[in-house]
Amino acid sequence: MAKKGNRIQVILECTEHRATGMPGMSRYITTKNRKNTTERLELKKYNPVLKKVTVHKEIK
Repeated sequence: MAKKGNRIQVILECTEHRATGMPGMSRYITTKNRKNTTERLELKKYNPVLKKVTVHKEIK
């Protein structure tokens, strides 16, 4: 039986990479508590294509 709760999976995508137009993309999957964090997540994560830490925003 599946768990029922407030935790959902979200996808984070790099904002700087999308703006450059370079091929490929940097995405991470994480979870968040829907009840405590209603707005979209913004985390600093490593982008292996750009080889630096950039801001990743929640998509979808």
